[in-house]
Amino acid sequence: MEQSVDTQMERIRRGAADIVPEEELRERLEESVKNDEPLRVKLGLDPTAPDIHVGNALPLHKMRMFQDLGHHAVFIVGDFTATIGDPSGQNEMRPQLSPEEVMDNASTYLDQVGNIVDMDEAEIIRNSQWFGEMKVEEILSLAARITVSQCIERDDFRKRLDRDQPVGLHELFYPLLQAYDSVMVESDIELGGTDQIFNILMGRELQRQMDQQPQIAVTNPLLEGLDGTEKMSKSKGNYIGILDEPADMFGKAMSVPDRLMEKYLILATDLPMDRIEELTSEDTHPRDAKAELARAMVARYHGEEAAKEAAKEFDRVFREKKIPEENIDEATVPDEMLEDGNLASPLDLLTEVTGYCDSRSQARRLVKQGGVSLGMDPDSFAKLESATDDVELQDGIILKKGKRHFCRLHLP
Repeated sequence: MEQSVDTQMERIRRGAADIVPEEELRERLEESVKNDEPLRVKLGLDPTAPDIHVGNALPLHKMRMFQDLGHHAVFIVGDFTATIGDPSGQNEMRPQLSPEEVMDNASTYLDQVGNIVDMDEAEIIRNSQWFGEMKVEEILSLAARITVSQCIERDDFRKRLDRDQPVGLHELFYPLLQAYDSVMVESDIELGGTDQIFNILMGRELQRQMDQQPQIAVTNPLLEGLDGTEKMSKSKGNYIGILDEPADMFGKAMSVPDRLMEKYLILATDLPMDRIEELTSEDTHPRDAKAELARAMVARYHGEEAAKEAAKEFDRVFREKKIPEENIDEATVPDEMLEDGNLASPLDLLTEVTGYCDSRSQARRLVKQGGVSLGMDPDSFAKLESATDDVELQDGIILKKGKRHFCRLHLP
């Protein structure tokens, strides 16, 4: 190991919510340095959705940091556990995914993980390798190692039971299965969000019972989304995707609530801590700090050059009130959607033509909130007043959704 234990501890502590137990981690690192033997750092992710956002990428960056420190990354693809559904942080039972849905998600998941983790140096294992072969008697033997009272100690289950909401028996198995992953790969450290602490500590207990050195938990805080309240989630629409285009990522980052600036700077960028202290001091204007946050986030996923171009584009569109030179969408309105040659439904434009909304109800809400405009140039943009009235179109007119999405519409 090239870096001292103190240096490693300093880097591990950045953005960490829990290190359990911290003194044991230091001892394990000292032993690792002394013997020049890397620690096995485990991260398990269930591919329950096809895309990764900045929030659920946080433990991936922590894993990459451990790789940079010289440790060994063990990445568990939870293709078996994903069919159960992690109950962590859930106030209701998750719908179960089919194996086919899980595999479809996993195929894109690993490509995205490779944007952060050095996959050539990582050990990648699917937990169906052992769970798929388990016999009923082996599962029952494993289940005998924990009690029902231990399982329902977790807040998620207690709250649901207090509200007379169902807790599936299969959900009680989830923490045990995640714990058994740790036994199978003999992990020294397990990473995850704070909502995973129960599962990770169960892994520690199961390893102890099975005569392994128990793993250490290193968790990161959960990152609130752009609404500033709910945990970042694609389903809530408050997310920044790691595959978002640079200009779109930059624009989203500029809308991060002021009170979350420090948290985003620490967790979602690679900026040094002394620079973060400068950006969050009274000497730095909040807008300048937010612009640096946006540049740093884009640079993390797309590189410095893309970050510079995204900053220029943002200034062009939002400060100079111009239409973006690049990344403006183009779409043709089908003839069957037109009435009298140039009238069309705004709901059709938002759902079928541009794809800016997933449903007509979402499109209706967006119009009602004043989030849709039409015009030939910035000076002529006018907000749509109604989701039910047809709008008059002309070839080349631009539909604007929110502040960042522009689509030039063409007539057939």
